[in-house]
Amino acid sequence: MINIYSDTVQTALKYLKNTKTNICNVLVMAGDFNIRNSSWNPSFSFHSIYSNLLMDITDSLDLSLSKSTDQVLTRYLDDM
Repeated sequence: MINIYSDTVQTALKYLKNTKTNICNVLVMAGDFNIRNSSWNPSFSFHSIYSNLLMDITDSLDLSLSKSTDQVLTRYLDDM
């Protein structure tokens, strides 16, 4: 299992891209990539420049996108 949080410059995504050949037997990859995309969140009408890279990495690891049936926030602003 890979659990990811990526910063605003996508350090974790870039690391995965460079090391994916050394990663094997991944069953689940989850986390907050900070990538907003209409493919997995219909409230966004666009996709990020990083979403194709993320999909390429997951394809290379033989992983599929699993969508939540309930679209709920994964984080909340501090001022709420």
